[in-house]
Amino acid sequence: MMLQDGSTQLLCLTSSSGVPLFTRGASKQLPFSVIGSLNGVHMFGDGQGVALSCCDTEGGGKVVWRVFQDSVMLIAVAGGGQASAGSSKEVEIRLQRLLENVWNCMVLVLGQDELANVRNVERLKRDLRSCFSLIDQLLEERQEGILGNLTHSADSLLPPNPTLLQEAVDGFAQSADSEFGCLIVHGRIAAATEKWWRLAPQEVVLLSALLRSLSASGSASCDYPVFLPQGSPTVAHRLLRFQLLPGADVCVLCGPTPSLHKAETTLVVRFWTPLMETLRDCLAVGERCLPGSVSLRPDVLALLLINRETRRSVSCVRTSTNHPLGDPPLPSKARCWELLKLFYIFSTTRYFSQEETLCVSPEERAQRGNTEDFVSAFSHQPLHCYLVTEECKSYGLQTLQHQLFVLIPLSVPTFALRTVATQTLSDIITATGF
Repeated sequence: MMLQDGSTQLLCLTSSSGVPLFTRGASKQLPFSVIGSLNGVHMFGDGQGVALSCCDTEGGGKVVWRVFQDSVMLIAVAGGGQASAGSSKEVEIRLQRLLENVWNCMVLVLGQDELANVRNVERLKRDLRSCFSLIDQLLEERQEGILGNLTHSADSLLPPNPTLLQEAVDGFAQSADSEFGCLIVHGRIAAATEKWWRLAPQEVVLLSALLRSLSASGSASCDYPVFLPQGSPTVAHRLLRFQLLPGADVCVLCGPTPSLHKAETTLVVRFWTPLMETLRDCLAVGERCLPGSVSLRPDVLALLLINRETRRSVSCVRTSTNHPLGDPPLPSKARCWELLKLFYIFSTTRYFSQEETLCVSPEERAQRGNTEDFVSAFSHQPLHCYLVTEECKSYGLQTLQHQLFVLIPLSVPTFALRTVATQTLSDIITATGF
């Protein structure tokens, strides 16, 4: 018995004994006998010197295994009905990325030592509950426009007055005895200190996800201990978060000082009270993530722009209000987000490079080996690619500094796709310097 509705379920067990630690996702959980079988077949393969990382099921589903620190095993089970989620390879890549993110989420909240050296299983089960809201966010991908979990580039919002906000973030962090500060607007980074951007890309993405989770709790401020999965997996830092306006939060990573009360009553008032109107202007940018100075062509349905140097990204989906009669129907907003993810995976696994400063799993390395075999058929590094489906046309381009992925209506001639993409890239860079 496996999942049949196309949902994904995550299983976490101890790698040595197979004791279940938690299960998340899917409304109908897998029976214990199936969980035991999934663990048993992996242990059997391991005993025979075989590394089992992925398999397909009869119902069109997929199972992916990964062991971390020889201590914790994570298993992702995707049910059938994955037709809208991409090819089998694309589903596998997303599941491998999910396991990588979930492990680092657990390290972020609990620290590597507690996970790598399990002394008390029941206590670990209780402690892992504090990770559930963040893990559920990774599993459900419930917030449209948040693609960093997939791209490992920080979801960003480009504000209309970046200089004022940057100066405020820098001054606020410095006054809190920190070099790591960040302003989050609508769940995306609007401004951050230089050292914040020097964190590993995956750490920036997971900290943003944690801040979204803390913001959703409704608290006006919090003092939360975090570990950096790559920079400081065994020593905790304090994450101070403050709500400035609904939808706008500022945070710093710091040491034992200042106290939460002092930072909230003194530093927040000093640096952010004078900028309330600027923050409201930033909030007004909304899901578009681009300031009013950027004028997008009407034939751009959705876009994802990644700065390859800074590992930042902006993305948006536009809702058309003047769709000509007789033209093919346009995908819904939710479907555009899904198609954008699928086209990103399609492009980066077949044509474009994925330069990421993170620990690449053996499974992802094998997948990239397959990609290299595919690309080796080319006598050059592809810089452009396009895809035409029944729903829309997609175009991707790569420069030394950027990658752009655009969804375009079927009514646009295929020969015009390159012009649409290059002009879109030029318009955004010229107006924002992104």
